[in-house]
Amino acid sequence: MVFKKLLGALGVGGPSVDTVLQHPHIRPGENLVGEVRITGGNQDVNVEHVALGFITRIETEHGGRDGHAGVEFHRAVVAGHFALREGENKTIPFELPVPWETPITSVYGQHLHGMTLGVRTELAIAKVADKGDLDPVIVEPLPAQEKVLEAFSQLGFHFKSADLEHGHLHGVRQELPFFQEIEFFPPPQFAGRINEVELTFVASPHGLDVVLEADKRGGFFAPSQDAFGRFHVTHEEALTTDWAGQIRGWLEQAVERRGGMGHHMGGYDHQGYGHHPHGHHEEHHRRGSGMGGMVAGAALGAGAGFLGGMVAGEIMEEVFEGDEEEF
Repeated sequence: MVFKKLLGALGVGGPSVDTVLQHPHIRPGENLVGEVRITGGNQDVNVEHVALGFITRIETEHGGRDGHAGVEFHRAVVAGHFALREGENKTIPFELPVPWETPITSVYGQHLHGMTLGVRTELAIAKVADKGDLDPVIVEPLPAQEKVLEAFSQLGFHFKSADLEHGHLHGVRQELPFFQEIEFFPPPQFAGRINEVELTFVASPHGLDVVLEADKRGGFFAPSQDAFGRFHVTHEEALTTDWAGQIRGWLEQAVERRGGMGHHMGGYDHQGYGHHPHGHHEEHHRRGSGMGGMVAGAALGAGAGFLGGMVAGEIMEEVFEGDEEEF
């Protein structure tokens, strides 16, 4: 009898679960709306709970070797204990809050190569949690984040790759145990002096931190003296800020000056660091510089610089297909 219960909980003759999202495109701070549709199996069962969790993939380092690991970074129980009869159909509507720091997976309608994110449904029966399929979720930038990304495009940056780093940024209030790094090849006028620029967003209901790192070519600075900058703005201020001008000015200072630079500009803080703002956290691991990413073809419209490095036609289902076992 116990074995039969376990088989039912694990899907052999047990209930089937289908999670339907009202719209898979969301932004940080919004609610993911949908419903969990459950169909009873060949026997009556007691469902202990139904839960939803956001799943993503972060970079890890074990024994000096880089790798990836799946992590659930937000979870909510959408239904408690209930009885499910044989063959019964039950629908559970839900609104799952999307954390403000959720990483971006799509820009200008194109998948952000390197990002993997979805929502997984968990059905618990007889103390066995049956984790269902991952439903891909597409996270688009906030309006404030879009303004910054548009500036990168205007300045001639080309997208290289993106990943999630385990750890906390120095001097930035952060809720999640990881942060996103969006890597760019520098504009032509900085080629030969800058290897790449990394962009990190940390959003909250009240504002946005924009953290920049310029990885300079050998000979300019020692590795520990790469240039860092941080801009903190409200969501409203971000919409009227001249991001192209501010980023260009910061980058020019980054290649010309050895020391930190800092001043207050137009209602937001701009801070330059002589140390690593990503450091001071034992769980953070720096990845190697060979993260791949090719600058592709010709420019397309307003998002040309950013889209230049996108992998055209890549969709979330294909990304998850190869990663299912990791999660």
